Amino acid sequence: MAEKSAHEPLEVAGDPKHAARATRSAGRKMRSLLLDAASPLFRERGLSGTAITDIAAAVDAFPSQITYYFRTKESLFVECACRDLLYLARATEQAALKARTLGDYTHALAETVTASDSVAFFAEALTLTRRRQDLAPLVERTIERLHSEGARAYASQVARHGWRSLRAPDESSRRFWAVAIGIILEGYAMGRSPDALCAEMLRVLGEQAKSTGEAARLRLVDERDASSNSNEEG
Repeated sequence: MAEKSAHEPLEVAGDPKHAARATRSAGRKMRSLLLDAASPLFRERGLSGTAITDIAAAVDAFPSQITYYFRTKESLFVECACRDLLYLARATEQAALKARTLGDYTHALAETVTASDSVAFFAEALTLTRRRQDLAPLVERTIERLHSEGARAYASQVARHGWRSLRAPDESSRRFWAVAIGIILEGYAMGRSPDALCAEMLRVLGEQAKSTGEAARLRLVDERDASSNSNEEG
Protein backbone atom coordinates (compact mmCIF):
# COMPACT_ATOMS: atom_id res chain seq x y z
CA MET A 1 0.00 0.00 0.00
CA ALA A 2 1.39 3.41 -0.96
CA GLU A 3 2.11 5.80 1.91
CA LYS A 4 0.45 9.23 1.97
CA SER A 5 2.61 12.14 0.95
CA ALA A 6 3.73 14.47 3.73
CA HIS A 7 2.32 17.35 1.68
CA GLU A 8 -1.22 15.96 1.54
CA PRO A 9 -3.74 17.75 3.82
CA LEU A 10 -4.59 16.02 7.06
CA GLU A 11 -8.02 14.50 7.45
CA VAL A 12 -9.88 16.82 9.82
CA ALA A 13 -13.47 15.86 9.21
CA GLY A 14 -13.38 13.43 12.07
CA ASP A 15 -11.56 15.78 14.41
CA PRO A 16 -13.93 16.55 17.33
CA LYS A 17 -12.41 20.01 17.84
CA HIS A 18 -12.80 20.88 14.16
CA ALA A 19 -16.40 19.63 14.17
CA ALA A 20 -17.16 21.66 17.29
CA ARG A 21 -15.74 24.83 15.74
CA ALA A 22 -17.70 24.28 12.54
CA THR A 23 -20.88 23.71 14.53
CA ARG A 24 -20.36 26.88 16.59
CA SER A 25 -19.64 28.90 13.46
CA ALA A 26 -22.78 27.62 11.71
CA GLY A 27 -24.78 28.25 14.87
CA ARG A 28 -23.60 31.85 15.14
CA LYS A 29 -24.42 32.44 11.48
CA MET A 30 -27.94 31.01 11.81
CA ARG A 31 -28.52 32.98 15.01
CA SER A 32 -27.49 36.19 13.25
CA LEU A 33 -29.70 35.43 10.25
CA LEU A 34 -32.71 34.85 12.50
CA LEU A 35 -32.10 38.14 14.31
CA ASP A 36 -31.74 39.98 10.99
CA ALA A 37 -35.02 38.51 9.75
CA ALA A 38 -36.97 38.98 12.98
CA SER A 39 -36.04 42.59 13.69
CA PRO A 40 -37.87 44.28 10.77
CA LEU A 41 -40.89 41.99 11.26
CA PHE A 42 -41.15 42.83 14.94
CA ARG A 43 -40.73 46.53 14.28
CA GLU A 44 -43.43 46.52 11.61
CA ARG A 45 -45.95 44.09 13.13
CA GLY A 46 -45.12 44.00 16.83
CA LEU A 47 -44.66 40.93 18.99
CA SER A 48 -48.21 39.56 18.75
CA GLY A 49 -48.45 40.21 15.00
CA THR A 50 -45.29 38.28 14.15
CA ALA A 51 -45.39 34.50 13.95
CA ILE A 52 -42.39 32.25 14.46
CA THR A 53 -43.18 30.61 11.12
CA ASP A 54 -42.88 33.99 9.36
CA ILE A 55 -39.42 34.56 10.81
CA ALA A 56 -38.25 31.06 9.93
CA ALA A 57 -39.59 31.34 6.38
CA ALA A 58 -37.70 34.58 5.83
CA VAL A 59 -34.35 32.75 6.14
CA ASP A 60 -35.49 29.32 4.92
CA ALA A 61 -35.16 27.86 8.42
CA PHE A 62 -37.34 25.62 10.56
CA PRO A 63 -39.46 27.08 13.39
CA SER A 64 -37.75 24.62 15.73
CA GLN A 65 -34.44 26.41 15.07
CA ILE A 66 -35.86 29.58 16.60
CA THR A 67 -36.83 27.78 19.79
CA TYR A 68 -33.47 26.01 19.79
CA TYR A 69 -31.45 29.24 19.66
CA PHE A 70 -33.79 31.62 21.51
CA ARG A 71 -36.19 29.37 23.48
CA THR A 72 -39.21 31.68 23.01
CA LYS A 73 -40.48 34.35 20.65
CA GLU A 74 -40.37 36.84 23.54
CA SER A 75 -36.69 36.14 24.12
CA LEU A 76 -35.98 36.68 20.42
CA PHE A 77 -37.95 39.95 20.51
CA VAL A 78 -35.94 41.31 23.44
CA GLU A 79 -32.62 40.29 21.91
CA CYS A 80 -33.55 41.98 18.62
CA ALA A 81 -34.47 45.19 20.43
CA CYS A 82 -31.27 45.17 22.49
CA ARG A 83 -29.09 44.55 19.45
CA ASP A 84 -30.82 47.28 17.44
CA LEU A 85 -30.30 49.80 20.24
CA LEU A 86 -26.58 49.06 20.39
CA TYR A 87 -26.39 49.39 16.60
CA LEU A 88 -28.09 52.78 16.91
CA ALA A 89 -25.63 53.85 19.62
CA ARG A 90 -22.74 52.97 17.32
CA ALA A 91 -24.30 54.91 14.43
CA THR A 92 -24.84 57.87 16.75
CA GLU A 93 -21.18 57.90 17.76
CA GLN A 94 -20.09 57.71 14.12
CA ALA A 95 -22.35 60.60 13.12
CA ALA A 96 -20.97 62.79 15.90
CA LEU A 97 -17.33 62.13 15.00
CA LYS A 98 -17.50 64.69 12.19
CA ALA A 99 -18.68 67.49 14.48
CA ARG A 100 -16.21 70.28 15.16
CA THR A 101 -18.27 72.45 17.48
CA LEU A 102 -20.23 71.70 20.63
CA GLY A 103 -23.51 72.61 18.96
CA ASP A 104 -22.85 70.37 15.96
CA TYR A 105 -21.84 67.50 18.23
CA THR A 106 -25.01 67.56 20.33
CA HIS A 107 -27.19 68.11 17.26
CA ALA A 108 -25.63 65.10 15.47
CA LEU A 109 -26.34 62.89 18.47
CA ALA A 110 -29.95 64.00 18.85
CA GLU A 111 -30.70 63.94 15.13
CA THR A 112 -29.40 60.39 14.67
CA VAL A 113 -31.24 59.00 17.67
CA THR A 114 -34.59 60.58 16.84
CA ALA A 115 -34.44 59.55 13.17
CA SER A 116 -34.67 55.86 14.15
CA ASP A 117 -37.40 53.80 15.79
CA SER A 118 -34.84 51.67 17.66
CA VAL A 119 -35.43 53.47 20.96
CA ALA A 120 -39.20 52.88 20.75
CA PHE A 121 -38.52 49.23 19.86
CA PHE A 122 -36.28 48.90 22.90
CA ALA A 123 -38.94 50.50 25.10
CA GLU A 124 -41.32 47.71 24.08
CA ALA A 125 -38.72 45.21 25.24
CA LEU A 126 -38.45 47.05 28.56
CA THR A 127 -42.19 46.74 29.04
CA LEU A 128 -42.07 43.04 28.21
CA THR A 129 -39.42 42.32 30.84
CA ARG A 130 -41.76 43.69 33.50
CA ARG A 131 -43.76 40.47 33.08
CA ARG A 132 -40.81 38.28 32.05
CA GLN A 133 -38.09 38.79 34.63
CA ASP A 134 -36.07 35.96 33.08
CA LEU A 135 -35.36 38.35 30.19
CA ALA A 136 -34.25 41.24 32.41
CA PRO A 137 -30.52 40.31 32.56
CA LEU A 138 -30.15 40.83 28.80
CA VAL A 139 -31.74 44.27 29.05
CA GLU A 140 -29.56 45.15 32.03
CA ARG A 141 -26.38 44.16 30.19
CA THR A 142 -27.48 46.18 27.16
CA ILE A 143 -28.10 49.31 29.21
CA GLU A 144 -24.77 49.02 30.99
CA ARG A 145 -22.95 48.58 27.69
CA LEU A 146 -24.88 51.49 26.20
CA HIS A 147 -23.80 53.77 29.04
CA SER A 148 -20.18 52.60 29.22
CA GLU A 149 -19.61 52.94 25.46
CA GLY A 150 -21.41 56.27 25.42
CA ALA A 151 -19.23 57.55 28.26
CA ARG A 152 -16.09 56.37 26.47
CA ALA A 153 -17.09 58.07 23.21
CA TYR A 154 -18.03 61.32 24.97
CA ALA A 155 -14.80 61.41 27.00
CA SER A 156 -12.82 60.86 23.81
CA GLN A 157 -14.52 63.79 22.07
CA VAL A 158 -14.04 66.08 25.08
CA ALA A 159 -10.33 65.25 25.17
CA ARG A 160 -9.97 65.54 21.39
CA HIS A 161 -11.48 69.03 21.15
CA GLY A 162 -10.37 70.35 24.52
CA TRP A 163 -13.92 70.93 25.74
CA ARG A 164 -14.69 71.41 29.42
CA SER A 165 -17.54 69.02 30.23
CA LEU A 166 -20.15 70.24 32.66
CA ARG A 167 -20.69 66.67 33.91
CA ALA A 168 -18.71 63.46 34.24
CA PRO A 169 -18.77 61.34 31.03
CA ASP A 170 -20.79 58.57 32.65
CA GLU A 171 -23.37 61.04 33.95
CA SER A 172 -23.59 62.73 30.54
CA SER A 173 -24.13 59.41 28.76
CA ARG A 174 -26.83 58.24 31.18
CA ARG A 175 -28.57 61.60 31.01
CA PHE A 176 -28.51 61.62 27.21
CA TRP A 177 -30.13 58.19 26.87
CA ALA A 178 -32.66 58.82 29.65
CA VAL A 179 -33.76 62.01 27.88
CA ALA A 180 -33.83 60.25 24.51
CA ILE A 181 -36.03 57.39 25.74
CA GLY A 182 -38.45 59.71 27.54
CA ILE A 183 -38.84 62.23 24.72
CA ILE A 184 -39.11 59.63 21.96
CA LEU A 185 -41.77 57.62 23.81
CA GLU A 186 -43.77 60.76 24.52
CA GLY A 187 -43.32 61.93 20.93
CA TYR A 188 -44.43 58.63 19.42
CA ALA A 189 -47.56 58.69 21.57
CA MET A 190 -48.37 62.19 20.33
CA GLY A 191 -47.40 61.61 16.70
CA ARG A 192 -44.51 64.07 16.65
CA SER A 193 -42.10 64.15 13.72
CA PRO A 194 -38.40 63.26 14.03
CA ASP A 195 -37.54 66.96 13.58
CA ALA A 196 -39.81 67.90 16.47
CA LEU A 197 -38.31 65.16 18.63
CA CYS A 198 -34.80 66.35 17.81
CA ALA A 199 -35.65 69.95 18.68
CA GLU A 200 -37.17 68.88 21.99
CA MET A 201 -34.13 66.77 22.83
CA LEU A 202 -31.80 69.68 22.18
CA ARG A 203 -33.94 71.95 24.34
CA VAL A 204 -33.99 69.54 27.29
CA LEU A 205 -30.33 68.55 27.05
CA GLY A 206 -29.16 72.14 26.98
CA GLU A 207 -25.45 72.85 27.18
CA GLN A 208 -23.25 69.79 27.68
CA ALA A 209 -19.82 71.38 27.78
CA LYS A 210 -17.86 74.54 27.06
CA SER A 211 -14.91 74.99 24.76
CA THR A 212 -11.57 75.89 26.27
CA GLY A 213 -11.82 79.36 24.76
CA GLU A 214 -15.26 79.95 26.24
CA ALA A 215 -14.08 78.84 29.67
CA ALA A 216 -11.11 81.20 29.46
CA ARG A 217 -13.32 84.12 28.45
CA LEU A 218 -15.65 83.39 31.33
CA ARG A 219 -12.77 83.48 33.80
CA LEU A 220 -11.45 86.74 32.35
CA VAL A 221 -14.86 88.36 32.62
CA ASP A 222 -15.23 87.20 36.20
CA GLU A 223 -11.78 88.50 37.10
CA ARG A 224 -12.45 91.91 35.51
CA ASP A 225 -15.79 92.18 37.27
CA ALA A 226 -14.22 91.26 40.59
CA SER A 227 -11.39 93.77 40.05
CA SER A 228 -13.83 96.50 39.06
CA ASN A 229 -15.98 95.88 42.10
CA SER A 230 -12.92 95.93 44.34
CA ASN A 231 -11.74 99.26 42.92
CA GLU A 232 -15.18 100.80 43.34
CA GLU A 233 -15.35 99.69 46.93
CA GLY A 234 -11.86 101.09 47.56
